[in-house]
Amino acid sequence: MENNLSEREVNQYSPLTLAFLGDSVYEVLVRRKILMAANLPTAKLHNIKIRKVCAAYQSSAVDVILPLLSEKEEAVLKRGRNATGNTVPKHSNAVEYRRATALECLFGYLYLLNKNERIDELFQVIWDMEELVI
Repeated sequence: MENNLSEREVNQYSPLTLAFLGDSVYEVLVRRKILMAANLPTAKLHNIKIRKVCAAYQSSAVDVILPLLSEKEEAVLKRGRNATGNTVPKHSNAVEYRRATALECLFGYLYLLNKNERIDELFQVIWDMEELVI
């Protein structure tokens, strides 16, 4: 799917709206990576996916990619982190959840700008944070 939005148009979306989209972008990348690594029963695939999409993992990913971000990308990340309205799930804390939302906001932003190479570049760094144990 090709997006033809300008940066100005993308910046008009709220950080939580960008995170809503970015959550699915990130999860599809995780699912694709896991699937390419091994042909496993769906229950096992799901358990592996959960480790990579949880707020704690995504929060750690923010620390890893932060030095690689441009000023604009870092500003988007901060907008996502500071967004209000997040309800924190039972299995996470508020700091981790806000940082995970920030990561998802960045992925949504990049997706709407059709910056797929940048998404893949950042995702690979995140993926390489931890060896996949199958």
